[in-house]
Amino acid sequence: TLEFLRSLERGSVDMSIAVDGDSPSSVIGDLLAIPAIEGATLLQMDFMDDAAPAALRALLGGKLADVVLSDMSPNTTGHGATDHTRIVALCEAALEFACETLAEGGHFVAKVFQGGAEAQLLSAMKKRFRSVRHAKPPASRSDSAEMYVVAMGFRAARGDP
Repeated sequence: TLEFLRSLERGSVDMSIAVDGDSPSSVIGDLLAIPAIEGATLLQMDFMDDAAPAALRALLGGKLADVVLSDMSPNTTGHGATDHTRIVALCEAALEFACETLAEGGHFVAKVFQGGAEAQLLSAMKKRFRSVRHAKPPASRSDSAEMYVVAMGFRAARGDP
C-alpha cells in the first residue's frame, strides 16, 4: 500500500512481512510503537527475540511469509567503517529471521551500507536464494552509502520450519 511505502521512506518501519491468502496482507514489526498503517498488522517487538518467529507465524495463522523486508538501520556514528559493520550485523540477523519465517520461493530485502564487509553475508544469501543483487532506490540520495540487497527465490533447507 502507498501508506506502507511512505512509512518506509520516513524510516519508521524496521521489519515488514507480506503473505498471500486469508492472513494479514502485511505484518510490520518494530521495536518502537508506530502509528497504524492501513492494511497492515503491527507487531511491536524485537525481531531478534527468540519468540519473534513464533509470534509472526501465529499472526499469519501458521503460514510462512512470502516476503521479509528489513529497513533496519543502526544509530550511525559518522564513522563509515563502524556504521557499515553495524548494519551488516543487523542484516545478518534479519537474514536468519527470514530463513526461519519465509516460505519456499519467498523473497528477502534488507538495507545495507556500501563498505565491502558484506561478502560473507552475500555468500550466505546466495546459498539460500536463487538470485541476489543490490538495488539503490531513486529516493536514496546519490551520495548516500545506503542501498538494499534483494534476494529472490528462497530455498528452504531440510529441517527448516
